[in-house]
Amino acid sequence: MKRKHPYQILSILLLCLIITVVISLGVGAVYISPAAIFQQITGSSQESSFILTNYRIPRTLIAIVVGAALAVAGAILQGILKNPLASPDVIGVTKGAGLFAVFILIVFPAASMLLLPLSAFLGAAVIAVILMVFSYSQGAKPHTLALVGVALGAICQAGIQYFMIKFPDDVNTTLLWLTGSLWGRGWSELWMLIPCVVLVPFIIIFSSKLDILNLGDEIAVGLGERTKYVRYTLLSMAVILTGLSVAVVGSIGFIGLIAPHIGRRLVGSRSKFLLPVSAAAGALFLLIADSLGRGVMPPLEIPAGIVTAVIGAPYFLYLLRREQKK
Repeated sequence: MKRKHPYQILSILLLCLIITVVISLGVGAVYISPAAIFQQITGSSQESSFILTNYRIPRTLIAIVVGAALAVAGAILQGILKNPLASPDVIGVTKGAGLFAVFILIVFPAASMLLLPLSAFLGAAVIAVILMVFSYSQGAKPHTLALVGVALGAICQAGIQYFMIKFPDDVNTTLLWLTGSLWGRGWSELWMLIPCVVLVPFIIIFSSKLDILNLGDEIAVGLGERTKYVRYTLLSMAVILTGLSVAVVGSIGFIGLIAPHIGRRLVGSRSKFLLPVSAAAGALFLLIADSLGRGVMPPLEIPAGIVTAVIGAPYFLYLLRREQKK
């Protein structure tokens, strides 16, 4: 059977994403039919205008942007660390962002909207720098580096638990945020993701730099690339994508791990095709997870982070087993 062209695969994923968007907009405590959604979009009916405009449309857009951002961040980390097990959550970057964000949520709640993106970025950056230093100074193997990331994540998790015990009055807010949920997210949170909307296409356009890094430092230098500059620039972009995503929706795991692997299986490892396909797969994955969380037991919601963990944890164990066999 002839393999489809990468652009055909991307088109199929985008079509699936559009269909999922229509389904997602209708799912919730109040069901809205696809016909009513279409009438709302065309302006022929205002029956469900308030719910769609103020709640479901911004929530759906946030799921798409965050899913794509985490997927691209995961693909970048896997490329620059040369580690198929790398992703923002598996190697502890998400936990680092979570620790700093929880500190702001608990200690400075009045200024959390202003300081949350910056604090999440700083937390993600600290973990990323530690991993980068370890990777290139110690020559860590893929499964060893994954374990180091898990250890760093455990340290950050211990810090998070300390703050929760120290400030028990804010536990409910912190727990909801830590599970990773799009509940209550609206237009104000969507504006915080504008840098992600700009960065993802920018990274895809300059994806050839990641391919050159994958050839090895000696070949990359021979081709005229400043490898350290390119590597740390890409790492910074991955940290920004992760930090802002965590600041908006909390610690949603495994998207940065699963989506790039799906993309690699569909279109191969060439970044020109891998990154956009991974972004589409990540957006689709998070949107499906959020829709399932809203639609299984309405009006109660299961946080999207729980749904992604149920799917992603077994897949991570499978990947770890496969790398150990190699």
